[in-house]
This record gives sequence, structure tokens and C-alpha cells, in this order.
Amino acid sequence: MIPSLNGSAVIVGAYEHPGRKLPDHTIAQVHREVILGALADAGLALADVDGFFCDATTPGLGPVDMMEYLGIECRVTASGELGGATYVAYIGQAAAAIAAGHCRVAVISLAGLPSQASTKSAALALPPGPVASFENNGFRGGYGPVADYALVARRHMHEFGTTSEQLAWIKVAASEHAKHNPNAKLQEPVTVEQVLASPLVADPLHVMDCCVMTDGGGALVVVHPDIARDLGRRGAILRGYGEAHKDSMLGQIDLTYSANRRAGEQAYAESGLGPQDIGYLSLYDSFTITVLLALEDLGFAERGRGGRYVENLGLTAAGGRVPVNTDGGGLMNNHPGNRGGMTKTIEAVRQLRGEATPAVQVPDLEFALVAGTGFRLSQRHYSAAAVLEQYP
Repeated sequence: MIPSLNGSAVIVGAYEHPGRKLPDHTIAQVHREVILGALADAGLALADVDGFFCDATTPGLGPVDMMEYLGIECRVTASGELGGATYVAYIGQAAAAIAAGHCRVAVISLAGLPSQASTKSAALALPPGPVASFENNGFRGGYGPVADYALVARRHMHEFGTTSEQLAWIKVAASEHAKHNPNAKLQEPVTVEQVLASPLVADPLHVMDCCVMTDGGGALVVVHPDIARDLGRRGAILRGYGEAHKDSMLGQIDLTYSANRRAGEQAYAESGLGPQDIGYLSLYDSFTITVLLALEDLGFAERGRGGRYVENLGLTAAGGRVPVNTDGGGLMNNHPGNRGGMTKTIEAVRQLRGEATPAVQVPDLEFALVAGTGFRLSQRHYSAAAVLEQYP
């Protein structure tokens, strides 16, 4: 039996880089800045770190080069790639390492510079694999992520009558939150009509249905509960974690749900909680349809009725059914390196600490859920979900 991670680790440090375009930075510099920021937030130093987790785009030989650059020695390191699910997944992996006694202070770090020419093409292309050459080059102009998610949106519309107007409400809600965030890349509120009037990229997805692309990054500090107790810092304790994947199932794929379904079930089971207990949601929002599916898959909206759930500002902190992405999310605020799980977790920690922007702070928040998906939603992808509780 796999040991439970419920209560095994606490996020005590969280830092989001304020920059959205950093032409004078290297990837390593961004990692250093966000790691130092998160450690300062936690009240810890580089010398305290004995676990290090980063994604596969980390320069050089990955963790070993970064550890040398930072001047740290770690007992546990990992560098992998689950797309937008990566950093939520690393919360679970860091917690497992801490629970096993392999480390006590783990840092999870993200850095990305997609605006720079040397990294832009790599950020959009699929890595080498059995079908990557076909998907990258086999279609005229390539088969990009917008076309992939458009397939999902169109199928959901066909099966359940979901409309472009309903998807637009997700963008509108994000903009209502972003107007309160001085660091957000896009800060002007938008209307449903403006979303629908923006150019089509891949029918039915418009420009405003798509996330922003930004430089920057973020970092988390995850520690043993004993250390969190000594620090006396408010944070977020892990109550439940789930991880899953979904592939094309040899052509039998159903495009109307994602691997979030299984990841969420696992996180709820471990935490002993359910959707009814969650007061705030951080959901990966690469596209508006990504959010709609997540709401259904994680039990907040009935299957096929996500469109009705999001209508009329249903996702806003001001009177919505459940607040989602109160920093503006990837649709408006920040999507560093084209990976969203990190910033989603940072905003969830802010909310649980009571440190979110006052206009969007959820009062008396006890539990939050973070969920991320990575890669191609219509074919093969990863999902990771974490239930977090206010600590202490």
C-alpha cells in the first residue's frame, strides 16, 4: 500500500517573478531569483535546502548544474516534464521524499523565457517521440496546441451544446480578477462580445480564448511539518494528491473529459474531502476550454453542464459560484515558459494565507484545490491535483 501524503508536507515559501518580459535574463538567473525569493518568503536560506525539483528545460545538465550555480548540495533531485502539470506533480513528489525521510526542505523551481528567439520555437514544438514528427510537421503549418484544444472544444459543443459565449465567460472572469493585479500582463477587463469578436485561431477558439505567453517563473519551498512549526510561517499543508495520465486509447478516446478526473478522485480520497469543501480553485487555463473541462472533471459542474456553470461571472471572487484563478491566471496574468502549474499553486498559497489582493481574497478560506494538465488534451496528457489546507 502506498503511504498517505495527507499532512506530510507544508508549503511555507512561494514567490512569483514580477517580470513578464525579461530580455536581459538567462534561464539560470530567473531560477536563482525566484528560488531566493521563495526562501526569503519562508524565512530559510540556500544552506537549508536538501531537495531540488525543476523541469526539463533547466539549462546544462539540469539539477546538477543548477545546484552548482546556486551553491547547494541536495540529497534528492528530479528534473522532468509533465507540461502544465509539472509543478503540481512536484508538490506530491517533494512530499513523498519528505515523508520517506530523504529530505526536509525541498525547492520546486520554474523559469522560462519564451519571448527570446533561442527558446521560443522549443517551447511550442513537441519533443521527439513516436508521433512528434507527424504532429509538428505532418499538417500544413504544423499541428499546434490551439488546433488540439479546438478539437476538444468542438466535441464538447457537439455532445452537450456548449457555446462560444459560455467559453467567453471564463475569459471575462479572468479579466475581472486581473484588473486588480498590477503585475498582470493584461489588465483591461473584457466583455463576452469582445472575446467573440477577437480573431479565430482554430475554430471555435478565438485569440482571447488563448493564454498569454510570458517570461518569468516562480518557486515553492516545501518542508517537513516540524520545520514549518518552528518557522511559525503561515502556509499550505498538503491534504491530498493525485496524478494521472490519459492517452489516445488506440482511437477510442473520449474528448469530453481529461485525466483531471482520476487525479481529482485520488486527491479527494486521500484528503477525505470533496468539491463541496473547496473554497478556492486554481485551475490550469491554457485555453478557456481547459478550465471548463476541469470544472466538470473535478466535480464542480455536472458533466456536460460546465458551460452553464461559468455563465454570468460564475467563476469570480465577487459573487461567483467558486472563485477560480484570482490572479487572472494564464489567460490574463502570467504563463511563464508556457507552463501553468507553478503560478496556480502560488496564488492558492496566497489565498490560504490571506495574502491575495484584497479585492479578490476569499474570506475565511480553509481548503483550496490546485489542478494542472500538460501537453495535448485531445490525445495524451498528464494531470496532477493537490488539495491544500490553510496552515497553521
